[in-house]
Amino acid sequence: MKRLEGRRAIVTGGGSGIGRHSAIRFAREGASVLVVGRAANTEETVDLIRAEGGSALAMVADASIEANVEAMVRRCIADLGGLEVLFANIGATGTNTPLLEQTVEEWVEVYRINTISSFLAIKYAGRHMTAQRRGSIILNSSAASLRANAGAISYSAAKAAVNSLTQCAANAFAGTGVRVNAVLPGLIETQLTRKVFEDARARGVESKIGHVTPLKRAGRPEEIAALAAFLASDDASYIDGQCIAADGGVSSTHPYGRIAL
Repeated sequence: MKRLEGRRAIVTGGGSGIGRHSAIRFAREGASVLVVGRAANTEETVDLIRAEGGSALAMVADASIEANVEAMVRRCIADLGGLEVLFANIGATGTNTPLLEQTVEEWVEVYRINTISSFLAIKYAGRHMTAQRRGSIILNSSAASLRANAGAISYSAAKAAVNSLTQCAANAFAGTGVRVNAVLPGLIETQLTRKVFEDARARGVESKIGHVTPLKRAGRPEEIAALAAFLASDDASYIDGQCIAADGGVSSTHPYGRIAL
């Protein structure tokens, strides 16, 4: 039996990257998936799932707006028959403007998209899941939340807040059967990071991407999708309130000069 057979899942930011790969992986594991995204590529993800024989619906909406989050949960329950899994995956990176020149407006926007959207996912999915006494909520944080200089300052701070929210929500749901965990990707090629990869290719240094990790490479969206699918499943039934890095090991150490073996 597939690990998510018979379950209903929502994946936000599902039009591309980690969200698309996660929606496809959930469907392959047997879930019916409501794919939520802000653009037409959301429909493309659904087409890919259906082409493999999976079950999916598309909803074009901004999942950082409260009314939309409430509506997506309501639609999943009405059209798919329930909700057992939610992967809150949307994010925005912020800018690398020097700290003393950053604006409040940038910080508000980065927190809205990364942190407030996670809170809203927990709020509306949690109402349904606590009533049914089971469910898995997965938040997309970042390895940049663990150390400085791994991303824009506003982004790192917002994702650190997502980590705290993960722990607080898991404890707020104590005894309900609802689990809340976060995945912390390292450098993955997605729409948010594509410029990094394109610039490296243009300069002929693509092979150096991810060289500071013990695995000596960048990650792939499907590797994060695999972790999300695990956390959604009963294989992770005793994992709650955890922030799990999938970053090639870079957060396990401090920067240093490597000696050739």
